[in-house]
Amino acid sequence: MAQRHSRAGNVDVDGHPAVLEQRHPLAMVYGGGGVVGIAYTAGVAAGLASTGIPVGEAPSLGTSAGSWTASAIALGLTYDDLAELPVPSVPNARSGVLARIARMVFGESTHHQVSVSAVTVRGRRRHILDGGVYALADLVAASSAVPGLLPPHRIDGRLYVDGGMWSVTSVDAADEADRVIVVAPLAGRVMGPMGRVAGALLDRELGRWRACHPEADIHMIRPNREMAKIVGVRPLALFDSERARAVYPLAYDQGVRWGEDIQSAAPARHQTAG
Repeated sequence: MAQRHSRAGNVDVDGHPAVLEQRHPLAMVYGGGGVVGIAYTAGVAAGLASTGIPVGEAPSLGTSAGSWTASAIALGLTYDDLAELPVPSVPNARSGVLARIARMVFGESTHHQVSVSAVTVRGRRRHILDGGVYALADLVAASSAVPGLLPPHRIDGRLYVDGGMWSVTSVDAADEADRVIVVAPLAGRVMGPMGRVAGALLDRELGRWRACHPEADIHMIRPNREMAKIVGVRPLALFDSERARAVYPLAYDQGVRWGEDIQSAAPARHQTAG
């Protein structure tokens, strides 16, 4: 296991991802948020792509729901492919339930442009897992295993739980890039108490990343009030497929607006938006 260094300390990296060894024009970071988070991150990404932002060519770091979006985009899949998957009932203690669902769409595929965050059950350490080494189905199962709702997932002898137990985005572990776009479904005051806490943690992570990469442009995209009203403030609403489908077109439109801004002019660095 390798380690990267950030102002936050060491970042455990399983699989020695090649993408971490070089600088890229663009890196994507997709945060967590249940099936609603999948819809939001996928919608924003599709909107960005429609304006020419090369999200499909960029290295992507996914956490929890964001790991599904990062994996799907790398494989050329769309939100419709993910929306057709069954949503497991929660709480759910069936071992391997997430991996079985993930294999319906990802099979045994790997992809070197994808990495995901997950937290070890033993020691509670965050690991960045390499999609070029491990099957994407296993990675999303590990990164999405919300404690108390979904069972831990084992990879190489280690049990992992949801990467969101460490951070909703793990942006401080993002790839070296000239521009980083962070899509954060849960961050921001409009998402209620949970969003305020997540947003505060994310702001601190962004500060650490900026301190290490002052020359890079960072764009953080968060839900607006219209989307927040659809989701509500109950955590289990994040697993509601109907709410997810309602969020997707709004997220797509938000991605289009952001993409047009990025393409039309050099935006001010370190922008955030709702």
